[in-house]
Amino acid sequence: MSPEPSPVKHTSRLLRRHEVAERTWAFQFERPSGFEFRAGQFMEVTLRSPTETDAEGDTRPFTIASPPHEPFLMIATRMRDTAFKRNLAAMPLGTELTIVGPFGDLVLHSDEARPAVFLAGGIGITPFRSIALDATHRKLRHELTLFYSNRRPEDAPYVQELEALGRTHPNFHLVATMTAMEKSHRPWKGERGRIDPSMMARHAPTSGTPVHYVAGPPGLVRELQTMLRAERVAEENIRAEEFDGY
Repeated sequence: MSPEPSPVKHTSRLLRRHEVAERTWAFQFERPSGFEFRAGQFMEVTLRSPTETDAEGDTRPFTIASPPHEPFLMIATRMRDTAFKRNLAAMPLGTELTIVGPFGDLVLHSDEARPAVFLAGGIGITPFRSIALDATHRKLRHELTLFYSNRRPEDAPYVQELEALGRTHPNFHLVATMTAMEKSHRPWKGERGRIDPSMMARHAPTSGTPVHYVAGPPGLVRELQTMLRAERVAEENIRAEEFDGY
C-alpha cells in the first residue's frame, strides 16, 4: 500500500467572522485552489504575523464546520482568553494565514443501509454540521440521528439551523437537549438532561446496526463512550474525537 500524500501548506485569508452562540464565534477563510476535504475532517491554522503569542503557540487544529460543496472554509470555536484567540478576533479581514490539511477520519461511513448516530456536546457539533449538510446536499440515503447536548440554548451553536434541517430533510433527525435550563432566559421545548440510554432509546434508529460518532469535550466524550459500551455497542461501531481546550 502506498503512503498517503503529505498535507500541503496553503495560504488563506480571513474573510468573515460572526457570533454563533454566546462566547462562540465562526470564522470564514478563503478556500485555496486545490484544497479538498471530506466532511468531518479538520485542518491546522497558523497565524503568520501575530501581534502577540503565548506558550500555546501560533497553530491550532480546527474541524472544518462547512461542508465540502461550499466555496469557503469555516471553523467555529469557543473564545477562550488566549493570545491565539485574541489575534483571531482582532485581525483585519483579509489577513493572510497558513492552513495545512486535511486531517482526520471522523467521516461518514459509506454503507447507506447502516444508520449513523452522532453524539455531540457543545463545540463538538462542528464535524457533524459539516457531515449533515454534506449528506443532505448529496442526497445520501443514510438515516442520520444527531444527539446534541448543551447547557442552554444560548450556548448551542447552529441549533436553529439544525432544527430547520430536520424539518426539511426526512433522513436527518435532531435530538437537542439542554442540561442547565434553570440558567437560561430563552424558552425550550426539547429534551432536557444529559444524553443517556433512555433518551437514546426514545429517538435512536430501531433497525440496522448504527455507527456511532462522538465529539465534544474530553470528559463528555469518555462518558458517552462508556455509556455506549455499557449498552453493548461494539467497539468497531464507535468513532470518537475529543475537543480539548478550545
